[in-house]
Amino acid sequence: MSNDAPILVFDGICVLCSRSVGFVLRHDRKKRFRFATTQSPVGVRLMSEHGLDASKPSSVLLIAGDRAYTESAAMLHVLRSFGGAWKLLAGALWIIPKLLRDAAYRAIAKRRYRWFGQRETCYLPDPSEAGRFLQN
Repeated sequence: MSNDAPILVFDGICVLCSRSVGFVLRHDRKKRFRFATTQSPVGVRLMSEHGLDASKPSSVLLIAGDRAYTESAAMLHVLRSFGGAWKLLAGALWIIPKLLRDAAYRAIAKRRYRWFGQRETCYLPDPSEAGRFLQN
């Protein structure tokens, strides 16, 4: 895996976030993405570098090259990278104004623990995917 591959930083104790990462792992056939939890040292550092509070993660962070994306933009960039119907879906969702997309994202993020639950420990990847997860 390339050191310049995009990094998706997510809340590792959030069930919805962990399931979303599972979704990315299943659909990222080219294995482009690397992952870090907001609870890991690298996740804390990356969140801080991009003005986000890792102790109160309210957004996913996607770092792709020299760009960083949060909230709905991060997820749409990920979807678009899968190609095919996912790229078309992402394109359709881009039409929705960012203000509305992000408001919906924040509404779900605010209630994610209540609606979907949280884990006692951070998400653990399948051993075959462990190399894609950054720890330090």
